[in-house]
This record gives sequence, C-alpha cells and structure tokens, in this order.
Amino acid sequence: MSFLGAFRPTSAAFGGLLWKNPWRLSSTRKARVRQRLRDVDTVIETIRASGVQCRALDRDLRLPKEQEMHPRDKYTVFSPTGVNFRKSVHKVPKWTRKTLRVNPRGF
Repeated sequence: MSFLGAFRPTSAAFGGLLWKNPWRLSSTRKARVRQRLRDVDTVIETIRASGVQCRALDRDLRLPKEQEMHPRDKYTVFSPTGVNFRKSVHKVPKWTRKTLRVNPRGF
C-alpha cells in the first residue's frame, strides 16, 4: 500500500493531534463565558418577573449570579481526575449548554 499521490492521509489521520483545543481559555473566550452567564441571569429574571412559579425556577433563583461568582467558578468546574480537582470549563463536553455554576461543597 503506497501513501504517495493526491489522496495521502494527513498527520491527524495517522494518529496525530485530532482536536486542536487550547489548554487555556483566551481573553475573548472568557468574555463570551461571562456574557453567556449574564444572558442566563437575564432570562431567569425575566421569567421571575412574569410571575411564573415552578420548582426549576426556584432552583435557578438560588444559583449565584455572574457578578457574584468567583473567577475560579466561572472558568473551571469540579473534576475528580483534574489537577487540584478542577478542570477548565472548555474541556467539558457541551459546556456552553450546561449549568456549571454548582460544585461540590468545599470545591
């Protein structure tokens, strides 16, 4: 089998780096995280102001707001396998769609 020609595999196909995920959040990605948290806070407040009552809304009202959160909680989440039990938020699958504001007590 020859790998010469127009259709030779790339280094990623040979088992190289497949997902080019930076190990640290850039300042623009951090700004987007903060904006996303503020957008969620706005939606929760809008629903509360409309007079809707439900258990999920009561749970969400107990969550800290973006300005009340410590930077460590904004950009990292609990991970039992991570260094110091923390993992950068962008390393979590589907992290933009999850509520990552709650960590185990003490972390």
